[in-house]
Amino acid sequence: MPWIVWLLAAAALGAAEFFTMTLVFGLLAGAALVAAVVAGVGVGALGQLVALGAAAAGGLLVVRPLALKHMAQTPLARDGIDALPGKRAEVLQEVTATSGLIKLSGEEWSARAFDETAVIPVGALVEVLEIEGATAVVYPRELLP
Repeated sequence: MPWIVWLLAAAALGAAEFFTMTLVFGLLAGAALVAAVVAGVGVGALGQLVALGAAAAGGLLVVRPLALKHMAQTPLARDGIDALPGKRAEVLQEVTATSGLIKLSGEEWSARAFDETAVIPVGALVEVLEIEGATAVVYPRELLP
């Protein structure tokens, strides 16, 4: 019953993939499943090894590069704090290099001025340059190019 051996090998390779997340062991586990099916049909040991090799080569040469390319793509939409830089906000408390308060996306945020010499008055519009922890680093809109 060689198909049971192939199934055990597939399970072991699948477990290894779970812990390593390399996409290699998972593809080899799929190849072992192909070999198990071939063994279950009654093909000999040489045919099982050929099926294993072909499935492994196909997975590693075709599927893995496509999967890695897909996983490396950056998302098209920014969300959370990644979406805040570039947004406009209104100053609620005077913003200096060390303190201030703005209304950003309907919420109050602590803020500081990007320019250490700037003092941004209440009511002014600012643009968020970056988020540092829970503080927005801002710049007055009228001074932007």
